[in-house]
Amino acid sequence: MTELTADEASGSGGGRWAPGEHILWRYRDNATPHIHICRPVTVVQDTADLLAVWMAPGTRCVKPVLVDGTSVHQEPLATRYTKPRTTTTSRWFGTGVLKLARPGAPWSVWLFWERGWRFKNWYVNLEEPRARWAGGVDSRDYFLDIAVAPDRRWHWLDEDEFAEARRVGLLDEEQAERVLAAGRAAVRDVESWAAPFADGWENWRPDPRWGVPELPDDWDRTPAHMTT
Repeated sequence: MTELTADEASGSGGGRWAPGEHILWRYRDNATPHIHICRPVTVVQDTADLLAVWMAPGTRCVKPVLVDGTSVHQEPLATRYTKPRTTTTSRWFGTGVLKLARPGAPWSVWLFWERGWRFKNWYVNLEEPRARWAGGVDSRDYFLDIAVAPDRRWHWLDEDEFAEARRVGLLDEEQAERVLAAGRAAVRDVESWAAPFADGWENWRPDPRWGVPELPDDWDRTPAHMTT
């Protein structure tokens, strides 16, 4: 990994990114400190209340795979989190994703569309509160998710993966309880139709002048300084 200098890491990490800037949205492996998911995104909005980014169709991303190249989700659940892994790159298929995150919140809200911009659903990704650095934000995924339909009905996702992560020790009981509490708090936001669900983001569209951000060679660089 490439270590950033303090000057490099203090850049936008302590300020705000402008709409149209390219940053990295990354996740650390749950068993190690290493980055295993990296997605180049375009900043839509960055304020004290909300970071909104757009992941364009065709974006080249980093994702985890088993060392033999098997997709993580093709591996049986019983061995999915215990077999050795590595990373590979692939293009984001289908339509793009709008990601919304409140500073300090232990989840982010993603919006998905069908082709032709027919809104599909919101997706609540339970995760460690994101740490900002000059080149983007870093987090750790907490396995459990929530799907929210356009008619506001919701349901839990990946409960089996959450249970397996607890079983193999990727989450201890204290962490698991915090994740469940965060999920219940997110559900309260859904049921009261609070921000960002009530803010009309499903009608948002990307600037047609935006290109697709490139995945840098040093996508796994370690920031010298990070902020929340």
